[in-house]
Amino acid sequence: MTARVNVSVDAHLAIEIMVMTGTRNPQDAVELVLRDYLERSQRTEARTGDPDDGRRVRDLQPYQPPEG
Repeated sequence: MTARVNVSVDAHLAIEIMVMTGTRNPQDAVELVLRDYLERSQRTEARTGDPDDGRRVRDLQPYQPPEG
């Protein structure tokens, strides 16, 4: 059994999403965009590492070229 959530979206936004995804149903369009977002987020985390990695490199200073 899957849970369902109803979300209200501005009509103009829904139409833009429908055009972007090539769907005729606003609910399907929003679902496609959300699934794509979640998939990309997971791929990004896999490429960049764990969120805790930021703690490891926190003390690094930005590169500054030598003067002169």
